[in-house]
Amino acid sequence: MRLLSFFAVGLLFGIIMTKSEAISWFRIHEMFRFESFHMYGIIGVAVVAGAVAIAVMKKFKIKTLENTIVSYTPMKLNVTRHLLAGTIFGLGWALLGACPGPMFVMLGHGFWIFAIIILGATLGTFAYGVVQHRLPH
Repeated sequence: MRLLSFFAVGLLFGIIMTKSEAISWFRIHEMFRFESFHMYGIIGVAVVAGAVAIAVMKKFKIKTLENTIVSYTPMKLNVTRHLLAGTIFGLGWALLGACPGPMFVMLGHGFWIFAIIILGATLGTFAYGVVQHRLPH
């Protein structure tokens, strides 16, 4: 049942990404050139929806699948660290035309080149995990 719920959420995510045109390279290109508000609107709606969802889960003490209460600890702002990480993320997004979530949607649409991109992102994440203890946090 748990696997089915993950599949359903992933399917819904894919449909939303496709119908909202968030997987369109042209929409992403417009965003980075500041020619359209479309993607900023999608991102803004996602941020607000996430904040509301977290607030509701905290207020009603909703539990996770592991039966623990939903909680989070805000990260302390580190301007240098966050600026560097955001720049790396933004460059990857601009060069590939997709951020991590839509990469899987694009693969699902049959753009097989995204399998290589997902592999690269996974290896990059693994490499970070290997050297994380040596980096300033």
